Amino acid sequence: MDQKQLFKQMFDFNKATFDNTFNAMVMLQEQTERMASTMLDQATWLPAEGRKVITDWINAYKNGRETFKKMIDESFQKVDDYFKK
Repeated sequence: MDQKQLFKQMFDFNKATFDNTFNAMVMLQEQTERMASTMLDQATWLPAEGRKVITDWINAYKNGRETFKKMIDESFQKVDDYFKK
């Protein structure tokens, strides 16, 4: 087997593993977000500042997750471009 083909298969496996793990993490974070939203709706005792902190926290996680995924996808694309040469 060609060494380049072997590395391409390893790369494809690692990319698929990352994508599946990342998607599982996204599902978990979205479930947590739904639970937090439900809690915020039911917690009438929580002041507006507390609600804002929790909402900002959720948005920070989303933005960080999207930025991380974008950077990883760009890196995977660079490696994939190398294998296409």
